[in-house]
Amino acid sequence: MSGTIPKCFENFSYLSVLDLGNLHGSISGTFVEGNSLSRLDLSGNHLEGPFPRSLINCSKLAVLNLGNNMINGSFPYWLENLAKLRVLVLRGNRFSGPIPTSKVQFPFLGLLVIDLSHNDFTGPLPARYFQQFQAMMKEESVEYYEVYVTITIKGVDFEVIKVLYIFAMIDLSNNQFKGEISENIGGLQHLKGLNFSHNYLTGHIPQTMGNLSNLEWLDLSSNKLVGGIPEQLVDLTFLEVINLSFNDLTGPIPKGKQFNTFGIESYEGNLGLCGFPLPKGCANDIAPPLPLPEGDHSAHVIFEWNIVLMGYASGLVAGVAMGYIAFQTGKPQWFVTMVEAKQRKMGKRSMRIRPPKGPSRI
Repeated sequence: MSGTIPKCFENFSYLSVLDLGNLHGSISGTFVEGNSLSRLDLSGNHLEGPFPRSLINCSKLAVLNLGNNMINGSFPYWLENLAKLRVLVLRGNRFSGPIPTSKVQFPFLGLLVIDLSHNDFTGPLPARYFQQFQAMMKEESVEYYEVYVTITIKGVDFEVIKVLYIFAMIDLSNNQFKGEISENIGGLQHLKGLNFSHNYLTGHIPQTMGNLSNLEWLDLSSNKLVGGIPEQLVDLTFLEVINLSFNDLTGPIPKGKQFNTFGIESYEGNLGLCGFPLPKGCANDIAPPLPLPEGDHSAHVIFEWNIVLMGYASGLVAGVAMGYIAFQTGKPQWFVTMVEAKQRKMGKRSMRIRPPKGPSRI
């Protein structure tokens, strides 16, 4: 097929899946209320123009994929009322402007995958959404749902057909977001992937990211993040890929568990980082002592010499102090009396054991 989208498709109230390719023009017309549309895939076309607001009538919509088109306008915040929406892919379009603060108590109640990458979104990250993405916080049944979308997983584009209900992902990369990463991100415990790369984010990496126990890939590269890498990230035992390159991070790289498997490419462009796997060591890195050969008593010798030196030092201090007192006060009478009495006693003892003069008798 080619040409524009036939308007009649929008009026089919019993149509549940609409997947069209090789089209151009705009998404015009009106999606009627009460329709049965559950999956709409218009990705990879040449569609342009504004986002059709009538999609709010698609209350059963679970998958919306409009990726890789030329659709413009602001973020379609009204979609947050679609409680059954599981996947929202708007990547590779011309959306622009900030994402407004939601006024809905539970926006995007069922959302598990949101991909807004490669657009021109500005302003701060949608912290309110991170706080309210309920489906990314609670346990879901281990069942599949069909998506048929292209998702960037661990830096590689994959065609995904079926996804578990426990799979959750956020990709806001390649935009113009500014400001800090909200601590609220740590509440989305079922996230498998998080990509905020190629933005203008500042501030520190939140320590609460250590709560993302199911995270498998994390990409915060090409931002302006500062400070150290939180030690809490060491506890992410499922983490297979991490990319913190080209920021302004400083301090030692955490050690242990998964962090012992990451390469230099995960940290390049951060001149203030040190430690493994970088060739730059940290100032507080101390080489461990060499083990002593079996039977070697040099450690005991060192220990004994330490004791000798400690005794010598303390005795020297006491002697100097005593001499100072004697010099300042003259002869201490009690000390002189004690020494002279000692000498007289020793003299008498030596006189008693002196051998008699003359020849000895047998």
